[in-house]
Amino acid sequence: MNQAPIGILGGTFDPIHNGHLRLAQEALEQCNLAAIHFIPSGTPPHRTAPHASAVQRLDMVRLALQGNAAFVLDEREIYRIDPCYTVDTLTALRAELGMQQPLCLLMGGDAFLLLHSWHEWKSLFELSHIVVMQRVGHPLGNAINGANEALRDEYRARLAPAPRILRDSPAGAILVANMPALEISATDIRKRCAENKNIHYLLPDVVADYIQLHHLYT
Repeated sequence: MNQAPIGILGGTFDPIHNGHLRLAQEALEQCNLAAIHFIPSGTPPHRTAPHASAVQRLDMVRLALQGNAAFVLDEREIYRIDPCYTVDTLTALRAELGMQQPLCLLMGGDAFLLLHSWHEWKSLFELSHIVVMQRVGHPLGNAINGANEALRDEYRARLAPAPRILRDSPAGAILVANMPALEISATDIRKRCAENKNIHYLLPDVVADYIQLHHLYT
């Protein structure tokens, strides 16, 4: 097979920030990905409604991705009003890209430890690999010991020793990669906006300017 995998990074992106972008860049380089699809969610099933509108979140992601040809804005979820499940999005991508194209679902360690609560979560392994970006000082190998038993079993059965595995099959492996420590969160950015504090250097300048222009999160 030996095709370069395509990464998938979903989220509310409310707003998108440098933590998201650095995670994607690390995954791109460490896993030799051909591209990464950024997929802003429409109606997320696991959390409350986003603060910014669908159009505003889409605009901010579009601005943030400018200048990086490997980062692709994917609008397939953003206008959906029914719950957006990852398994459905990956199924749609499979239909477009074919069954042989390796796909890599990117997520942080905290999200992975809750994977067993996702809709049809075991089906995700039939559709893509999962790349877990662990933060410095938060090794997933330690945290997984206290995780859900079924998730722990899948992790141990599917753990890949090296990124090259991602090219050898279209789906099914779990790879753990290292993410540099960047303690940036959308929650903190929204709080700073509400308190009229400076948000530059936490997210791209064009996104910070957009937030200020549209008086978001105040």
